[in-house]
Amino acid sequence: MKRRDFLASAAALSLIVTDAWAAKKQAKATAGSVKPKGTAGKPARKPGSRNMRQTGKVSYKPAAPVAHTADDSVIERPPQGTTASRLPPVKAAEPPREWRTFEITTTISLKNRSGASKLWLPLPLNQDTLYQRTLGHTWSGNQANASMRRLPDGDLEVFYCEWPDAGDARLQLTTLVTTADRHFDVTKRTVAPERDDILRRNLQASQLIPNDGLAFQLGERIIGRIKDPVAQAKAIYEWVVDNTIYDPSLPGSGSGDVRQQLIQGQYGGRSADINGLFVAVCRAIGIPARCVYGMRTGSSRLFRSLGLSSDDATRAHHVRAEFYVPGYGWIPVDPSDVRRAVSLEVLSDRDSKLISLKKILFGVWEMNWIAFNLGSDVVLPGKTSSLPFLLLPQLESAGGRIEAGNSANFQYNIRTRQVAL
Repeated sequence: MKRRDFLASAAALSLIVTDAWAAKKQAKATAGSVKPKGTAGKPARKPGSRNMRQTGKVSYKPAAPVAHTADDSVIERPPQGTTASRLPPVKAAEPPREWRTFEITTTISLKNRSGASKLWLPLPLNQDTLYQRTLGHTWSGNQANASMRRLPDGDLEVFYCEWPDAGDARLQLTTLVTTADRHFDVTKRTVAPERDDILRRNLQASQLIPNDGLAFQLGERIIGRIKDPVAQAKAIYEWVVDNTIYDPSLPGSGSGDVRQQLIQGQYGGRSADINGLFVAVCRAIGIPARCVYGMRTGSSRLFRSLGLSSDDATRAHHVRAEFYVPGYGWIPVDPSDVRRAVSLEVLSDRDSKLISLKKILFGVWEMNWIAFNLGSDVVLPGKTSSLPFLLLPQLESAGGRIEAGNSANFQYNIRTRQVAL
C-alpha cells in the first residue's frame, strides 16, 4: 500500500472511532430523559431499527402466550429452543439389567348369590415395556367359561368369567409379572415417537379429569413464563406436592374426581385424586398426560409406607402418572406418594428425607408396583355404561353391578410374593 493511501485509511478510521465515541457519550448523557423523535418531515424510527440510539429502559414481552392448551398442544407447536424442539442425538433405549418377578394370586368367592353372575378382573399391562413384562396367567375354579378380553383401544385387558348359578362360585387367578425400576434420563431420547392418536387421547378430558376452565387457569398460574415442557411439568408436579393433602381415611385409591377438587378449591385425597390433578393440569396446558392404574406388590426401599409390609395386597391398589414430551417419551412421576410419605411417616415439609423423595419421584418409579391399565371411562366387554377407571374386580348379577369389597357375599383376596426364575 502506498504511503498516501495508508494515511488516508488511518484518517478515515480515526473519524469513525471519534464519531462512535461521541455517540456513546451523548447516549449516556440523554439516557432516561426523552424518547427519540424523528427529524422534520420524517417519522421517528421504530425501536430496534438499525441506526437508532435507544434511550430509557426497554421491556420485552412474549409475542404469544407461553402456555399451550389441550387444543394447541406442545406436540403440535413445540416452543423453540426447548426440550421439545432442540433434541439430543438419538440413543437406543437400553433394557434394565435388574428385574424382579412377582407372583400375584387373586382369589374370588361368591356366597349365597342366586342366578347367573359375571365377573371382570383387571389384568397387568398386555404390552411389554422397559419396566414391566407379563409372563403368563393360570386359573382354576368352578366357572362355566373364562377368557381374557382386550378393549379395542388396547389400554386395558380383563379376565372375564361367568357362573350360571353363583350360589357357591370360586375362582383363583395367578399371574407372573416381572418388573424393573423406571428412570427418566434427560440425556436420552426414545427412538420412535408415540402414535398421534394416543397423544391426542391423552390431551382430552374424561368424566372426572377436565382439561379446560379452572384446570387451564391453574396451569397458567403455575407455569408463568416457563416455556420448556419438562420444566413446565416439573413446576406442576411441585405445585401439586406442595398444595395437596393425602387422606388415608378415604376408601380404595380415592374417587379420582378432579373436577370437584377444582370447583371446591380443596386439593388432595388419595392417589387417584392427587395424581389425577397433575394429569388434568398437564393436559390443560397442552402436555399429554395420563394416570396409570396398578397395585403395590412388594416392600419399598424408599419409605416403609410406600410398599407392602406383608404378602397381603388386597388393599394395595395405587395410581401413578406420566406425561409425554416429544423426543423423550413418557416420563414417570408420583406426587401422591410424596404426600403419602408426609402423612403416614409423619414428616415435616422441610425434612431432608422428604426433599430427597420429592426429587426422586419426578422421573422415577420404584417397581415394587405393577401397572394394570391406562384406561379411563372404561366400558367393560359386554356392557354399555362406563366406569371412570378399573382397579377392583367387578361383579354383575341379578341385583346389578357390585364392586369388590362392597358386599359381604362378594369376597376377594390378593396375595403377592417375589419368586426366582
